[in-house]
Amino acid sequence: MFIFLAFRNITKNAKDSLIVAALIAVITFLFFIGNSVITRADHSIRRAYIESLTGDVVIEKSGDVTMNLFGANTPVIDSFFTIPVLPAHGAVMEIVRGEPGIENISSQVSGSAFLDLLDVREPALLCGAEAGSYFSLFPGIVLEEGRFLEAGEYGAMITGERARRIEEQSGQRPSAGMPLLFTSGGEMGFKIREVPLVGIFRYQNPGQFMNEIVIIDPQTARVLNSIQVAGGMAEDIVSILPGGDFDDIFGVAAAEGGETGDVEFSADMLQTFLRESKDGAGEAQIGGDWNFILVRLKKGVSPSAFIASLNKKIEPYGVTAVNWRTASGTSSILSLLVQALFNAGIFLVSVVGVVAVINILLISVFRRVREIGTLRAIGASDRYIRSLIYCENIFVALGAGIAGIAGGALFLRWINSLDLHITNDLVASVLDGSALRLEFLPGVAAGSFALAVALAMAATVYPVEAAVRIEPVVAVQRG
Repeated sequence: MFIFLAFRNITKNAKDSLIVAALIAVITFLFFIGNSVITRADHSIRRAYIESLTGDVVIEKSGDVTMNLFGANTPVIDSFFTIPVLPAHGAVMEIVRGEPGIENISSQVSGSAFLDLLDVREPALLCGAEAGSYFSLFPGIVLEEGRFLEAGEYGAMITGERARRIEEQSGQRPSAGMPLLFTSGGEMGFKIREVPLVGIFRYQNPGQFMNEIVIIDPQTARVLNSIQVAGGMAEDIVSILPGGDFDDIFGVAAAEGGETGDVEFSADMLQTFLRESKDGAGEAQIGGDWNFILVRLKKGVSPSAFIASLNKKIEPYGVTAVNWRTASGTSSILSLLVQALFNAGIFLVSVVGVVAVINILLISVFRRVREIGTLRAIGASDRYIRSLIYCENIFVALGAGIAGIAGGALFLRWINSLDLHITNDLVASVLDGSALRLEFLPGVAAGSFALAVALAMAATVYPVEAAVRIEPVVAVQRG
C-alpha cells in the first residue's frame, strides 16, 4: 500500500516529477561523462609511470620540498633545486627488501646534462639506472634498436622520439656504437663525459617529459651531476697533464707554447682519456650514492598500506616513501587538480539544481495540502508523511540516475563510433593512444548514481519539514 501510494502520487504529479527527474538526470550525465574522461586519463597516466618510470613506491630523502624523480614538485624553485643523495642507502635497502609484497626493486641516480650527438645538442634528463634490476622492474620500456644497458657497463640509451628528432636535424639516424658526449656545469665545475650509445628504446605510453629521458650508467650520471666526485678520476686526469700538475694548464709553459718536457696537452689527449675512462667500469659502479629506490609491488598489495608500514621503519634514517603520483611530478598531480576543479564545477551546478528541485517540491507539497492533512487526520504520523515523500523522490531519483547513466553510456559509444584521432602527442599519451576511445567505467557509473540519489535526498529535506508542519484542521480548511 505504501509503495502503491508513492507511485500514485508520482503519476498524479507527473509534470513536477518529470522536471525534477530531468534536472537530476542532466547533472548525473555531466558528472558521468566528465569523470569518465578524467578517470580514463588518470588510469593511463598511472599505468605509464608505474610500468615505465616510478614503480608503485619511491623512496627518497626526507625534506620540506616534495620531489619527483628529476627535481622539485614546486615549479618556482625547481630550476634551483638539487636532488639530495639518499642517506644510508644500504641499510634502507635491507629494510625494504625485508618487506612483504615486493615484486621487484632497483635504485636510480637522477640528473640532467646536455647531450651532443651527430652535431645536434639537446638537454637531457639523466636516469642513472642500476641496469641489473632496472629493466625487469619496468615492462613498459620497449627496445627498438641495439640492446639494453648491462650491469657494470658504461653507456647510454636514448628514446626513439629523440633519435627521430636528431635524424631530422642531422640527416643521419643514430645507431648503436655511436659516441654520446654529455656536458654539465655547476658549483663543482664543468663536467664532460663520453659514452657509447648501446640502444634505442621507447615507452609504451610516454608521459609528459619521458621522451627526454636518457637511461645511462649510474657512475656517469654521478660524475656529470657532482653526486660523487671520484678521487681516482681526478688523479687520472691530472696524470695525463704535462708534469702531472693541474696548475700547469695555466702555467707559463702552457702560455708560451703549451709544452712542458716531451708531453703536450691537447683536446685530442682529453678526448682519448674520455674514451678510455669507460674501461674497468664494473668496479666503479659497485656501491656509490643513489637518489632513489624504486619499488614495484605484487598485484593486490595496497601501496598506501605498504608506504604507511615502511615509513615507520625508515623514518630514523631520514628517508621517506612516497607514491607514484608524487614521484612522477606535476603531470599526474595536475590530473588530480583537473578532476577536483571539474567536480567543484559539478558541485556548483548541483547546488543550483538542488535549489530548483526544492522550489518544485515545495510547490508540489502546497498543492497536496488537503491530501497530507487528510492523512494526518486519519492518524498518519509525521514519520509516515516523511517516509512517503522521501520514497516518492527516491523513485524519481532512481529513474533519473538510470537515465543519466544510460545517456552517458550512449554518448560514449557515439564518440567511439566517430573514430576520432588525436594529433597532439601530449593529449594522445594522456588518453593512451592517438585514437580517442572512452570506456564505460563501473566505478564512475556507481558514483554518478549515488550522486543522483544524494541530490534527491538533499532537495527533499526542507519540503518534507514543510509538509509535516501542516495541521489537519488547516489542511481541511484550505482544501
